Amino acid sequence: MRRYYQSNYVLFLAAADLILTCISLFLASQARLILPYGVLLTEKMVMLPLLVYAAAVIIWGINFVLFSVYDRRRLLRFLDEAQMVTAAVAMSNLVLAGLLYLTYRDVPRLLFVYFVVLDVFFLLMLRITLRVGFRLAGARRMQEVRVLIVGAGKVGCQVAQEIQAQSWTGLTLIGYLDDDPAKQVSMREGAPVLGPLTAANRLVQSQRIDEVILALPLRAHGPLEDLVLALQTLPVRVRVVPDFFDLAIFRATIEDFGGIPLIGLRDPAIDGYNRTIKRFFDLLIATLGLLVIWPFMLLVAVAVKLDSPGPVFFKQSRVGENARLFTMIKFRSMVVDAEKRQAEVLKTTDAGAVLHKTADDPRITRVGHFIRRTSLDELPQLFNVLKGDMSLVGPRPELPFLVERYERWQRQRFAVPPGMTGWWQINGRSDKLMHLHTEDDLYYIRNYSPLLDLQILWRTIGVILRGHGAY
Repeated sequence: MRRYYQSNYVLFLAAADLILTCISLFLASQARLILPYGVLLTEKMVMLPLLVYAAAVIIWGINFVLFSVYDRRRLLRFLDEAQMVTAAVAMSNLVLAGLLYLTYRDVPRLLFVYFVVLDVFFLLMLRITLRVGFRLAGARRMQEVRVLIVGAGKVGCQVAQEIQAQSWTGLTLIGYLDDDPAKQVSMREGAPVLGPLTAANRLVQSQRIDEVILALPLRAHGPLEDLVLALQTLPVRVRVVPDFFDLAIFRATIEDFGGIPLIGLRDPAIDGYNRTIKRFFDLLIATLGLLVIWPFMLLVAVAVKLDSPGPVFFKQSRVGENARLFTMIKFRSMVVDAEKRQAEVLKTTDAGAVLHKTADDPRITRVGHFIRRTSLDELPQLFNVLKGDMSLVGPRPELPFLVERYERWQRQRFAVPPGMTGWWQINGRSDKLMHLHTEDDLYYIRNYSPLLDLQILWRTIGVILRGHGAY
């Protein structure tokens, strides 16, 4: 599609964000001086040096890029954009607070609170104002992009839904072309099927079409080629939607390889800046966590060793990102021959789903019951996080024999690294069956953001303290 958000708009938005952040910082200092809260301060005590403003500009600029605030996909959806802006502001303030603690400690705490509130308010109001302004200024009339979709099938309707979702940017769906007589003279996603493919030239000219999107199946290669050649004489942009969606594990990506378009069917669902942020966060928390909790891990290791014969650690093959096998480490919570006795405890539901965890599993040791209830058995997985096999947050790493029973749609959960905790764990843990927690994993993948990871980690603490669903 023709991009409504061009580089000039992104540069304007980034500059406006930094200017508003500096204004928020100044207004926060004035608010601390004027508002009757806290101890009375003089003007000299609340005025910040220019170096603080410069530091804010640098920190905000870097974090907003790392958090993909200006990613076009989020710019088109306000809720996604608002979520990323809020998360980026929160992280930027944490970094600024740490920097001020090391350099300039005289910043009043209430001033900092005012600054956070004002900054989030101004940055969100900027985006709301721009959207309202586009509508009031008649952006649809001035920047209207008239679109014709060739193919009124499943893929064509998906494209139409996306056009409708982005209609405020000026995209206007005029209709479809399709050779299927059953689809002609009908409505699809609020737009009519205007005729067969042979009517393309006539409609492009009569309807002043700006873009033609070809959403035909692979079997229509012949008509597709003829149509592209016929449209070459007209001033219209032609785009093709590859009919590979059903083959993609999660989402298809396109890469320019020396002028050759490569379509990725099994690329990671979390990539780019988000991938970098997630990995940095994993390394930071896992390293700090191991440095802090190693005495507790030592105590657990001693308890496991004294409770029953066998090794302290339990190593098991699990399925990770892109269905790659890796060795997961846990504290041993079962008897040594537990895997050989697995058939004794396997159960299936009426629908045929496998239930491989039960609260009364006879293979669990005395210490095992405790460390499972408190999730202490999973602490060694921090080494898996450091190695890169796992993340702190993600889908639960599944057992290979359960993956063999997966339906096709369930394999989409391998589009991201598995995690020590995740959306499934905070919404039922072991109480939820395989086919149910896969849907939770897919929800996490589709709605991923650094802020969602933080929310899951925070809620995990409460789940562990309650011990609900862990066995």
